[in-house]
Amino acid sequence: MSTGVVTAARVTHRCGTVDQLAAASPESQTTAVTELLTVPDIEEAYVLSTCNRVEAYVVGPDHVVGRAALSEFFAGVEDDAVVTTDHNESLRHLLRVAAGLESVIIGEDQIIGQVRTAYEDARDAGGIGSMLEAAVTKAIHVGERARTETAINEGVVSLGSAATRRAAREIDLEGATALVVGAGEMGQLAARSLTAAGIDELVVANRTVSRATPLVSDVDDETDTTVVSLEDLERVATRADVVVAATGSDEPVVEPHHLEGKEDSQVIVDLGQPRDVAPETDALPAVQVFDLDDLESITAETHDQRADAAEEVETMIDHEFELLIEQYKRARADEAIAAMYESAERIKEQEVETALSRLGDEVSAEQREIVEAMADSLVNQLLAPPTKSLREAAAEDDWSTIHTALQLFNPEFGATDGPIAPPSMTATVNSDASIGATDDD
Repeated sequence: MSTGVVTAARVTHRCGTVDQLAAASPESQTTAVTELLTVPDIEEAYVLSTCNRVEAYVVGPDHVVGRAALSEFFAGVEDDAVVTTDHNESLRHLLRVAAGLESVIIGEDQIIGQVRTAYEDARDAGGIGSMLEAAVTKAIHVGERARTETAINEGVVSLGSAATRRAAREIDLEGATALVVGAGEMGQLAARSLTAAGIDELVVANRTVSRATPLVSDVDDETDTTVVSLEDLERVATRADVVVAATGSDEPVVEPHHLEGKEDSQVIVDLGQPRDVAPETDALPAVQVFDLDDLESITAETHDQRADAAEEVETMIDHEFELLIEQYKRARADEAIAAMYESAERIKEQEVETALSRLGDEVSAEQREIVEAMADSLVNQLLAPPTKSLREAAAEDDWSTIHTALQLFNPEFGATDGPIAPPSMTATVNSDASIGATDDD
């Protein structure tokens, strides 16, 4: 088990704008982890980047090192949009994220898959060690429990369905024509939701037409479907009553010239992060553009509907968090105990061989067995009290005792590791522990 602590920082839909999220977004999760691992003394790293959040978790010898690395990682974002947390709060927050309690749509299902994918990316980049292995796998476990044991994901379960509800407040979707720009997971969810709302025609525009074809084959047979290239946007966009844009593009893909000449009312919901729809598009007289920030009213309704389930999940998280902290404690204590027994075993073997050699060449197998058994018994009896004390020290967060034991019994410990830090720190976020905002979002 690492002797470091977890420090985390994040920009999310709760503390940052769409543009601030875009500024925080890395090229990829893998490259972001690789970048963090180049910082001296950062042992492990995990980055979760979605349309609603960019979160980075690092393991270092102390929080000073962790905060410095994360401050540099989020250097391009305004300070008041970045929330930084120390060990305990970082771990608890990760469990809440996987359970869906921190999502725009409370309890949405996409996030659990995104947490798992980020774990695989971090592992591929060499960022997952003993600390984050335990933390992220625990988060995935909590997320799965929340969705199978509570009603946290009933009703509106994605931004795609929230986009449909937002559009339905402005126009009648029954018999409408819908254009979905982007054939990724968000686009698929939007297409299914729009089809379920009763649209007559679905057009999917994607950079690669072949990748969008499976999407339209998955919708209701009664809905007319067409797949086109992004190059055809100008031809199809003006026919649509509702447009949902959800691509992974770094630049807007829907521009005003795609919609010029549109006379009937048209609703556009931009789920992209960064923006998929150029801001000036909203100035067109027949067009209404809504972005992620405009889905707040929809998500508030869902939050109210799932309040009881959220309380159940909170209780579940409390329990699983304590189990995670206990897991860290046991691992730290076991590390010190193992070092103690390994040191004693080396001394015992040396002394047994010395004693047997002094007894001469006539020592029988039975006599050798008696001497070795006596030595084993002495070691076990002598180490039983310190073993108990080390386990009690871990349970009581007495990390100075653990640290001293490691220094005494592990010759390699202490030269470069620095002081052992508690894996269950009680420190919470305060003005000194945050790059910008505090953790009350």
